[in-house]
This record gives sequence, C-alpha cells and structure tokens, in this order.
Amino acid sequence: MEAPVAGSVLLAGVLIKLGSYGLIRYGLGLMPVACEYYAPLIYTLSILGVIYAGLSTMRQTDMKRIIAYSSVGHMGIVTIGIFTNNLEGVEGSIYLQIAHGIVSSGLFIIVTMLYERYHTRIVKYYRGVTVTMPIYSTVFLIMTMSNIGVPGTSNYVGEIKTLAGAMEENGLVALMGAIGMVISASYGLFIYNRISFGSISKYMTEAPRDMSRRELYVMVPLVVMTLVLGVFPELVIEPMHASVYQMVGGI
Repeated sequence: MEAPVAGSVLLAGVLIKLGSYGLIRYGLGLMPVACEYYAPLIYTLSILGVIYAGLSTMRQTDMKRIIAYSSVGHMGIVTIGIFTNNLEGVEGSIYLQIAHGIVSSGLFIIVTMLYERYHTRIVKYYRGVTVTMPIYSTVFLIMTMSNIGVPGTSNYVGEIKTLAGAMEENGLVALMGAIGMVISASYGLFIYNRISFGSISKYMTEAPRDMSRRELYVMVPLVVMTLVLGVFPELVIEPMHASVYQMVGGI
C-alpha cells in the first residue's frame, strides 16, 4: 500500500504471481502425488484466505488498501484452481493470474490518479466524481466490473473456469469460493458507488480535472485487454491448452 504506483503495478502484475508459478511449475510438475495428498489442506487455507480477505476488505477505508486486500482473495481462488489438478481448474488459474495482473495494475493506477489530485486515499473524502470526471469514472467502472468478475470481462473467464474445475473435485470448495466472489462484488460496488455517485463532496473544494491524454493513453491498453480477453478467451486458452493437458496427466 505504501509503495509508489510503479512498485504497486509491478507487484500486482508480476511479483505476486511468482508463488503460483512455483506451485504450477514445481508442485504439479515434480510432486503431483504430494499436491493431491495436501489438496484438502490447501483448499481449507485458500477458502479461509478468500473469505477472510473479503470481509477484511469491506472494513478498509483506504482505496489502495482495498485493492491490495482484494488481491489476496483472488490469489486464494488461484491456489484452489492449481490444486484441483484438472484441466479446467489449472487453465482457469493461469487465466485468472493474467487477468488479475491487468486489472489490479489498472486499479492501482486509477487510484493514484485521484490521489495526485487531492493527496488522500480515504474513501469517505470523495463523492460525486462522475460529475466532473466522466472519462475517469467510465474507465474506473470497467476495471471495477472486471475486478468483481462481471461476464464479458477477463476476470470472469478465469474465475468461472477455476470454480468449474473445483466443482469437479469438491462441490463445497466451489461453493465457498463463489461466496468469496460475492463478497468481492460487495466491496467493489461499494467503493465505486461511494466515490463516483452522489453530490460532490464538501471536501472537494475544487472541481478535479478529468483524465489527461497521457493518463488516458496509459489506461486504454489495459481496458482494451480486459474486454478483449473477456470476449475472446481462446486467445490465451488455446496456446496453453496442450501444455496444461499434458501437465495434469492427459498425455
């Protein structure tokens, strides 16, 4: 949370995925029997992480902390998908990692844009941003909808495939993971509604300027990738299908 925007983007987009990469590459690749044996333990820890992180996120007041805590919940879904050790679960896990890297990075950038204008990240400080920053609010809406897994966005594809893989192994795990996604939708919609709608906050004494061209040029590629991967998931799934199929014992 205290990192500069470049550090937050690097962490959310790359570094947070190193652990899951190790689980896929070394866990499933070298120790498949151990992964199957410890799968119930990992399921339990992942579910606790998803639900506890979601409930903790609902209590946060710092915008950047909300996004950071939401990443914990998404990584819980990722580990569930990895340890299902089936085609749907592992593919969904990898897809969700790619989608999360795009969406979470975009949200960190969006929060920083607002912070640069008012020098605070406290949610209660803001209200009615849509009135004076319509372009910003539109981009914020798209990234928020993807973060909570709305159909047509990249996160939805990863989450639905992961939960489908979990359903094949354990229906209760899939149900608890879905509950975690509902919790994520609640705090995602809360932060967007609180910041964007309503009358302009009394603390916002000066009307903030909308996104500059430089800021828009930064966000457009992320928005486009989020929507394209949500509508055309085969662009990512087909290239990795054969490798995942072989890894989970299909060949």
